Amino acid sequence: MFGALTAMPYILIVTMKKSLLVVQSQSSESDSDGTDQAHNQSIVVPTTVIAIADSFQKKDNSWVVTSQIATDLSIQVQDVTFTVHKYSLVSKCGYIGRLELQPSISNFGYELKLENFPGGSEAFEIILKFCYGLPLDLNPSNIAPLRCASEFLEMSEEIDDGNLISKTEAFLTFVVLSSWKDTITVLKSCETLSPWAENLQIVRRCYDSIAWKAPRDNSMVNDEGWCFDDVASLRIDHFMRIITAIRAKGEKPEIIGKCIMRYAERWLPGMDAELEGLRGYGYGKNELQFSILIGRKEDEGIEHSKEQKSIIESLVSILPPQPEAAPCKFLLKMLKMAMVYSASQALISELEKRAGMMLENANVNDLLIPNYKCEDQGKMVKSLEKRTMHNTDVVQRMVEYFLMHEQEKQQLPPTSGKSSVSKLLENYLAEVAKDPNLSITKFQVLAEALPERARTCDDGLYRAIDTYLKTHPSLSEYDRRRLCKIMSCGKLSLDACMHAAQNDRLPLRTVIQVLFSEQVKMRAAMQGKEPAASDNNSEQEITQTSTKTEIMALRAELENIKTQMTELQRDYSELQHEYEKQNNKHRNGSAWNFGWTKIRTSALFHRKLDGNEGGEGHQRSNSLGSKINFRRRLSIS
Repeated sequence: MFGALTAMPYILIVTMKKSLLVVQSQSSESDSDGTDQAHNQSIVVPTTVIAIADSFQKKDNSWVVTSQIATDLSIQVQDVTFTVHKYSLVSKCGYIGRLELQPSISNFGYELKLENFPGGSEAFEIILKFCYGLPLDLNPSNIAPLRCASEFLEMSEEIDDGNLISKTEAFLTFVVLSSWKDTITVLKSCETLSPWAENLQIVRRCYDSIAWKAPRDNSMVNDEGWCFDDVASLRIDHFMRIITAIRAKGEKPEIIGKCIMRYAERWLPGMDAELEGLRGYGYGKNELQFSILIGRKEDEGIEHSKEQKSIIESLVSILPPQPEAAPCKFLLKMLKMAMVYSASQALISELEKRAGMMLENANVNDLLIPNYKCEDQGKMVKSLEKRTMHNTDVVQRMVEYFLMHEQEKQQLPPTSGKSSVSKLLENYLAEVAKDPNLSITKFQVLAEALPERARTCDDGLYRAIDTYLKTHPSLSEYDRRRLCKIMSCGKLSLDACMHAAQNDRLPLRTVIQVLFSEQVKMRAAMQGKEPAASDNNSEQEITQTSTKTEIMALRAELENIKTQMTELQRDYSELQHEYEKQNNKHRNGSAWNFGWTKIRTSALFHRKLDGNEGGEGHQRSNSLGSKINFRRRLSIS
């Protein structure tokens, strides 16, 4: 019999009377409706027992066998009552045969109530038809419930040859477990069969079958991505055990990571939806309204949060420790979800550490972790200091983990990790600086998280500081100076210096430092000296090369302006001396004044004076304009 089962996936045998042919033909027609025979495998197994039933009637919650022989047994499974013949069940079910049945009070015969029957009334109905000699239709959807139910009723070979335990076991082993899709279907049906499916090793055999059929390399994953979709449709406990079985078979970490990421996308809706706060704050009586869009329905309550928390903690616990298992972007998304759903602190610390070690691969949006939890939904937060829009403490800890990881890699060839992280941190500071509730201490600590030598240019840091000063206009002069001490004026580019020199939000001392720094650079360039390099970094060399031409041009123009200023000073001295001489003559007498008045009114004097004044005035205006232009250049630089 078992040989026939293994040789043919679908067998149809009829050895019964005409009434059974109807059942057989209906089964055949229903099977032919399936579009994919490989995923709807079934087998019809006849029995050799002569049926004593004429027909079956189902009415509401009752199932009755109509026959010339009166029924003598009433069995209740869940909310359905089956009225049957005792002999038909006792001949197949050892469990019912050894029970001391209680006589029925309302009817003739006996009553029996089956508590916690695996598979419920649907499985029991199929077993009854088998006991009455009807063909048995086995398929991946009902094989696990029937296997558990037959074990419950003790339908073994000792009671009757070809009993249900052996038939379901053969179909499960030789037909179902050979197919990926059918194995997934069986595993889903086992979710309601605990602990029977576990004790009968059905679940474990499904895990092993899936683990052996899982793809082994990335090319197979790309071609057979559907297999991950099938596994991602399972319940979290089954998914975890499948991943454990796959890892035990030596699967690559990146394959396991892709499977975990697919599961997270399916069961954690907030993974794709942006977890972000409102881009503004509403104030009312010194209260802060805070709201988060987390991609979930309003009517989902505590149970949903617990389920999401369980999924997050489970996925992180089975994530392979290798860096290639999951990208930094996925780790930061999981970190956001873990904080929103109040996962354990140990799990959050693990995610912070793993993401921090790969921080150079992140972007600013990944670091914008909302300072929010599910239990805060709809609450009014009165403490403004505690309720910033984003959680900056998490970012600070990740930067610390990154520095520790970089220190451990000092023996390896140098990388551009610190430079990338410094730019990332500057952009992040510019974003969180818009938060009116961010304290200056938190901003300063975060800005100083990286050592000064990690930044080759402080333009990004200056932009973040300027944004913070613009958002917090009420800062004291002391706090402004304290904030500006973070950046190095010597590391600002020419454009940043031009902006800083005219920035009214900066303290006066910082503006003077910016101007002095530029003057030192210009003076060193004019003397043929190169500016002192703080570090051997490519970015500063590029900046110095780009400004070298401008410095040489400014030096030539400066020499020209000095010559013009010397001439202007000489002309001014002569005019001053002439003016004092004329004043002295004016005081000597009126006769001279009268003569001088006649001379001034003469046409010849006017023509000469106009010519002299025109020349001198033009020369003075050019010199003065050059002087003003030179002073403006110095102030801007």
